[in-house]
Amino acid sequence: MLICDTHCDALWQRAYHDPADSVVTQDNLKKGGVSLQVLALFSGTDRYADETYTVAMNEYREFQKLRDEGWEQALSPLEAEDGKVRVMLSIEGGEVMGGSVERLHEFYGYGVRMIGLTWNRENEIGCPAADGGRQGIKPQGWAILREMERLKLPADTSHLNEAGFWDLIDRHGQPPMASHSCAKHLCGHFRNLTDEQIRAMAARGGWIGVNFCPAFLSEDKKATVATLCDHIDHMYQLGAEGHVGLGSDYDGIDTTPLGLETPAGLPLIFEELRRRGYPQQAIKGIAGKDFVAYYKRLGW
Repeated sequence: MLICDTHCDALWQRAYHDPADSVVTQDNLKKGGVSLQVLALFSGTDRYADETYTVAMNEYREFQKLRDEGWEQALSPLEAEDGKVRVMLSIEGGEVMGGSVERLHEFYGYGVRMIGLTWNRENEIGCPAADGGRQGIKPQGWAILREMERLKLPADTSHLNEAGFWDLIDRHGQPPMASHSCAKHLCGHFRNLTDEQIRAMAARGGWIGVNFCPAFLSEDKKATVATLCDHIDHMYQLGAEGHVGLGSDYDGIDTTPLGLETPAGLPLIFEELRRRGYPQQAIKGIAGKDFVAYYKRLGW
């Protein structure tokens, strides 16, 4: 069974913290049956607000070290293969491109295949959900998005504000995705998606990876595997079957649902879904097949 996780911060952990504390290891990925792990080039915390490109390149050097150690890079989710671990690059925080289409091409050349338009800061593309701003996609953002469409690079709306989200739904030429977001109906965190957004993402042909962060899963910031599956259930009830999967945020979150401390615990999610009566075809979709199908809709 293909298992795809669309977001983690292992490169940030390795570049700026103790690599030994990373839970995204080859051993844990193999134990969890992961076929494709997306590794974010994170734009950095506010401490590095003026050094986002430097931060991303430091993380890219960590990625090169992983490849030297034998980690295998995927240049498309279609390369995901049951029984073999591959890793794919994304960007989290479009400010690393500095509003430059040329820099977008540079990162594409490194193998980046997903662009998180914002992190928690406003940039040349748009505004984050964190500040509650009402401005949508900016003119330079549209220039970058047009080139992303040409390159078949999906626009990741996790961290983007609602105005930007609806601009993508209504005006962008390809369906967007949310690599690591949950359902606001179940937990009111500003990073989560409203029911209207979830319905629109599904109707538009997009995709949502459910985040493992307890603060996004439960108002009391305590979560179990069942809590995470409640969010999957809720999205399915809204008509998002075929458009939902996993976006753990491993190495970017301080706590996890009980039992999901590392990627080795991922099979517990599928056991819980079986217990709830999900058919095997749906479980395979949630695990990874529907993520691959999303890229096929983009033309890969």
